[in-house]
Amino acid sequence: MFDLYYWPTPNAKKVTILLEECALPYTVRICNIARGDQFTDEFLAISPNNRMPALVDHEPADGGAPLSLFESGAMMMYIAEKCGQFWPQDTRTKYAVTQWLIWQMANQGPKSGECGHFRRLGDSRGDQSYAVARFTDEVNRLYGVMNQRLYESPYLAGDSYTIADMIAYPWCALAESHGQDIAEFVHVKRWWDELSARPAVTRGMAVHSDLGINLDALSEEEKASLRKLLYNQRARPLRER
Repeated sequence: MFDLYYWPTPNAKKVTILLEECALPYTVRICNIARGDQFTDEFLAISPNNRMPALVDHEPADGGAPLSLFESGAMMMYIAEKCGQFWPQDTRTKYAVTQWLIWQMANQGPKSGECGHFRRLGDSRGDQSYAVARFTDEVNRLYGVMNQRLYESPYLAGDSYTIADMIAYPWCALAESHGQDIAEFVHVKRWWDELSARPAVTRGMAVHSDLGINLDALSEEEKASLRKLLYNQRARPLRER
């Protein structure tokens, strides 16, 4: 039913967790970001932002042509709505879930990503101490936001486990590399342990865990080539229709 264009990053693991929770059939299409698969014309046709994951539903509810989606948050809402699980549609609960899903997309994900970027970069491109402190502190603040919310309710959107929890979970797996200790946030830790015990979460996180980029195994030349591919991109020329 679904093709998921995937590389084992937190943003892609959000989607595999939901697909596993819903027990939906899907095919993983490897999108190797280290070799530039995300910049091919074929991939840009379904993901115009040059980023994976991307999703193609070959059996959309309207019965029409395959439907493609980019942005992991949009995929989470689409899948949950289609399968009728993990995103209640009554007004109050729907928007409780939606606001936390958007919080993740606008805050936890981007700030954690920048934190990881500058902490990995080190001083190879000049003094990064301000950037490291800025984003490490911001990620810490966001864990505090989660901790307060999870003190007030068992899950991010209230009393039920939803896509708001699934979308936030994979980034928490990188807490240590972002300079954080989940154990310091006792309510996040309770939530983390509960979600970690769910079989579908375990399966979703494990998808193609054999892949990835081992920076320690790369030469300095290879690291420079990878940075050139992934960092500091500028606008691409218009593509003809």
